[in-house]
Amino acid sequence: MMTPRRRRATVLDVPAMRRLLRTALLSLALSCAAFVTLAAPAAASTIAVRTFHSAALNREWPYVVYLPNGYRADERRYPVLYLLHGNNGEPMDWVTQGQLQTTADTLIARHEIPPVVIVMPQGGTEWYVDRKEKMETAFFQDLLPEIESHFAVDDARDGRAIGGVSMGGFGALRYTLEHPDMFCGTLLLSPAVYAGDPPPSSAARHVGVFGDHQFDAQIWRTLNYPALWKPYFARPWRVPFFIAAGDDDLVIQAESSLLYTRLREAGNTAALRIVDGGHVWPVWRELLPAALKYTLACFR
Repeated sequence: MMTPRRRRATVLDVPAMRRLLRTALLSLALSCAAFVTLAAPAAASTIAVRTFHSAALNREWPYVVYLPNGYRADERRYPVLYLLHGNNGEPMDWVTQGQLQTTADTLIARHEIPPVVIVMPQGGTEWYVDRKEKMETAFFQDLLPEIESHFAVDDARDGRAIGGVSMGGFGALRYTLEHPDMFCGTLLLSPAVYAGDPPPSSAARHVGVFGDHQFDAQIWRTLNYPALWKPYFARPWRVPFFIAAGDDDLVIQAESSLLYTRLREAGNTAALRIVDGGHVWPVWRELLPAALKYTLACFR
């Protein structure tokens, strides 16, 4: 998986400082988002950043949440979508680079998707597995209860969906195959998923997740989606997948097509979109409206 290069200061090698900086960046991005909202009177939805203590991570864990126009905690239960960002990205990337707020506002106003709460947690470079930190455990045991206790969201399968971009696509696919009883729809944008081992260029080989000191193929294969394939199809639930990538993202668009084909051959509903472009936010921004409409159609 090719990821955009980011300039990082030396102090970011210290985990505690890195987490503090990410939290500060989230707050700054929130301020920018709030300024944009104030400058555009037509925008009525809300973007907020929250931090809570995760027992699994044993630290404070930030997330960004989108609340639709008219959201009220005392009137109804809203469906909820969890979106996972890419390697070394930020949850606010969905808003600042993916234009999630504008897209969701527009689709809701047109009645093309229902009013929905969208939650975007900070995933760092953890690949959403229990390795460097217990990120997967934290997602299910800490984040879901946090959201369901603080926001008026549905806690049933047909009111909950998940999605991700790049590394987040790896996580969303894994979580769906492991817990098809918990999600009714899944969107994968340029997912960093590989039927075999990741290519040399993939960040999965270099982030210290799949191996303590160097990449360990056995750890990767244990956590990779083919290991979850048979257990998923042995269970009664089927989750529709929206899978998409850019045609210049050669390896990932090929792997996305392969995943789509295998799902369809197994009788699982899925949609595939290949558009012009590479492994970049303009591609994902273009794909987001169709991805949301397809995935959120599962909500009752």
